[in-house]
Amino acid sequence: MDSTLASTFTDITYEVADRIATITLNRPAARNGYTLTMADELNVALDLADQDEDVRVVVLTGAGDHFCVGADLSGGEFDTNEDVDDVNAWQEPAGRCSKRVFTMNKPVIAAMRGAAVGAGITITLACDFRLGSTDSKFGFVFGRRGIFPEGGSVWYLPRLVGLTKAQDWMISGRVFGADEALSSGLVTSIHPPDEVLNEAYALARDLRDNTAPVSIAVIRQMLNRLSGLDSPFPAHEIDSRLISGLLTSADAIEGVMSFLEKRPPVFPGTVEKNVPEWLPWVEQD
Repeated sequence: MDSTLASTFTDITYEVADRIATITLNRPAARNGYTLTMADELNVALDLADQDEDVRVVVLTGAGDHFCVGADLSGGEFDTNEDVDDVNAWQEPAGRCSKRVFTMNKPVIAAMRGAAVGAGITITLACDFRLGSTDSKFGFVFGRRGIFPEGGSVWYLPRLVGLTKAQDWMISGRVFGADEALSSGLVTSIHPPDEVLNEAYALARDLRDNTAPVSIAVIRQMLNRLSGLDSPFPAHEIDSRLISGLLTSADAIEGVMSFLEKRPPVFPGTVEKNVPEWLPWVEQD
């Protein structure tokens, strides 16, 4: 995909430095209110990052003091009236982002400060890490707006925090703070507002320097697609086939040698060439 597309973005920015892609919601005057344009641009940016073998990790953040206050309601209504021939084919905006994050081969870190409400939190639920700030406010406020959950959040949220807490937050629609989000497992960690992004980059650098791209691509999809099954046996079948190939895996050999030689690993495998094609989800997306 042509990386010059990033220069056409209006509601987000996309940058790559030191093998880390940063995607920034960039409507700070509107507290990064979520728009159809933002949804489409996020999808393109995530494609750019996923298809670039030089990118190892993605950081998703917001410009200004807030990550995202949810759908932009400045026009007095929800912007859903796109011209489509089949209403059943229309994809709601938050889900366009969360679905793409779900299928990513690269780890995605959400770095959030201030408000992360509605679409501002649901688009992050498929991320691998969610870092919040001490001033963060979260809310699944749909019932208080007379609307419905989006972003596939009724699937993601109970998996992250359990059904009881998901019912509490979604049915009440109340806004809650960082401490509750952390204790419930919604966020990985919390930090002072001015340090959240730096902490996200520190985590990104650790993943970049110490993990194998092919391993991470497979592991994230194993977690996403196998952890909810009603038996461990299908996962064990995939485990067995993957493990059986380790003797000829250049990444596995490098992982062992770098450990024995007490040096940083240099993994030769690439996602494009070395993710096993027989994995059941490879042809699905």
